[in-house]
Amino acid sequence: MSTAIQSEPRIETVTVTDEAIMAHLTDGRTISVPLAWSWRLSDASANQRAHWEIIAKGHGIHWPDVDEDISLDGMLRGVPAKRPRSVGLRQGKKTGEKVSAGEKVSGTFSPPHSPLQRSKASLGLK
Repeated sequence: MSTAIQSEPRIETVTVTDEAIMAHLTDGRTISVPLAWSWRLSDASANQRAHWEIIAKGHGIHWPDVDEDISLDGMLRGVPAKRPRSVGLRQGKKTGEKVSAGEKVSGTFSPPHSPLQRSKASLGLK
């Protein structure tokens, strides 16, 4: 009678190509997802993609140059990351107008008719 010791698979090494992110596991398997599933890595240079760290005791990968984390579980479940919308306010932009990539957005936002605005209006303040 033999006893097999089962352990959770862990990431041993990582390969990132122009098409895919591949996690090579300690049990010999390779898990692969399309590079397009990570918009941060898709936008990153080859050097940034090549600079990764294994985190969470082999359960995740971190790319410090682009602040991206991908878990082994996320790769297995197959859920791509959604690119956030670049919407914001900046001087000279209308409310809700899209901000171009690379533009800085600053300032604060308070919705119209907020309690603060209503109380200022009731006091005759701007």
